Amino acid sequence: MSTPKEDLPDTHIDELYHEVPINTGGETIHAKRAPGLFRTIKWYTASIWLFLFLGPYMRWDGKQAIMFDIPGRQFHIFDLTILPQDVWMLALVLLFFALLLAAVTSIAGRVFCGYFCFQTVWTDVFTWLDEKFEGSPLQRRKLGQAPWTFNKIRIKVIKHAIWILIGLLTGISFTLWFGDAPTLWKEYLTLQAPLFAWVTVGTFTFFTYVFAGFMREQVCFWLCPYARLQGMMYDCETILPTYDDHRGEPRGKLKKKADESGKKLGDCIDCKQCVAVCPTGIDIRDGQQEGCITCGMCLDACDVIMDKIKRPRGLIRYASLDEMEGKPQPPLIKRPRVLVYFGIMLFSIAGIIYGLNTLGALELKVLHERQPLFVLQSDGSIQNKYVLKILNKTDAVMQVNVSATGHPDLKLVGAEEPFSLPNGRVSPHTVYVRIPNAKLTQDTLPIYFRVQDITTPDHVVEYKSMFFGPKN
Repeated sequence: MSTPKEDLPDTHIDELYHEVPINTGGETIHAKRAPGLFRTIKWYTASIWLFLFLGPYMRWDGKQAIMFDIPGRQFHIFDLTILPQDVWMLALVLLFFALLLAAVTSIAGRVFCGYFCFQTVWTDVFTWLDEKFEGSPLQRRKLGQAPWTFNKIRIKVIKHAIWILIGLLTGISFTLWFGDAPTLWKEYLTLQAPLFAWVTVGTFTFFTYVFAGFMREQVCFWLCPYARLQGMMYDCETILPTYDDHRGEPRGKLKKKADESGKKLGDCIDCKQCVAVCPTGIDIRDGQQEGCITCGMCLDACDVIMDKIKRPRGLIRYASLDEMEGKPQPPLIKRPRVLVYFGIMLFSIAGIIYGLNTLGALELKVLHERQPLFVLQSDGSIQNKYVLKILNKTDAVMQVNVSATGHPDLKLVGAEEPFSLPNGRVSPHTVYVRIPNAKLTQDTLPIYFRVQDITTPDHVVEYKSMFFGPKN
């Protein structure tokens, strides 16, 4: 019979429950910046966000290459124009990235947080500025505790001014994706930009300044929902930054060959460099924690120390729980959850490719008049009424011809001459199809409507409808 938890000795309870300290904002984390493989990777992945600032200035065929025109309800991506009718593709894109995030997390933990998250990247840039203006972590702590002097005020004012400037450029760059970049810049500089644009820029500036400048790791701890969900995406085969306690324990200073009991010490010399470089201030030697963003900074720091004391690298390394327990790491093809993730991702990619291949410049829907289904004309012909709803997906007015096939004696009325289609809008157009009653051999037959651009014949769309006549 097991012993009730409340009856256990205090020492045993301490062994069962190990409390890991979490910085709740009472102190500022001044992480040391150490060079290494993962620091280099971090800079390269962070540079992807340069596209946020440079992307709006790309030009394509005399216009902005990528622009999300919300008022015009159009997304322009190079030669593609995506309208609200194609929003299902956006849903597939979001599904793909959501599953990609889940798949990567189940394989290698929170690498998105450590290398790609905008909060992590902006915080890294802000802490880099900290080092440039205020020096090493120790110097920054001393400066923070020092009395306010002219030199301290000067340093703080310059640094915070640059922080605000980065936030301002972030906000402006974000808005440039939703309008013509040169035009918006002119409106900003002449103070003629729309109110909504100013509110957006102000919001981005404020939150960038506060989140990356002051809250930093507290955003990951308390505001980010992904940090809360990560535990459900991990399993025993997920590789994470892991401290090899079998090799590292018991810890001890380098000069000591053994502890008081004569036991040989492990490779960890308790230098705490892994803690000094952690952007969230955790000690990876305490095991997996909510604050670990799998950035690998502790791996770089530990490898440098291992090189100096001539011990093998990898005391802290990317490893799974199974690996730490001596179990073999299965290949990805034998991990069902990962296969499900990638299967749904492939479905999303297939849907996106299909959508892009069928994304024509025209879209046509034909509505058949139901009351009445047909009308007998004075000349003996049977007439059906149709409403053509034609969507011009391009950004220019289009001149189109409308034709219909399906019977050799068919006559189309109401579309004898080409007509104009405004860009980005659905235009209804009423037409009539007449067939001599004597030539009808059945009460229903398929009718094919065809709409074609006069200027660009490749822009063509067809739609199958039905023609109704009297029962013979």
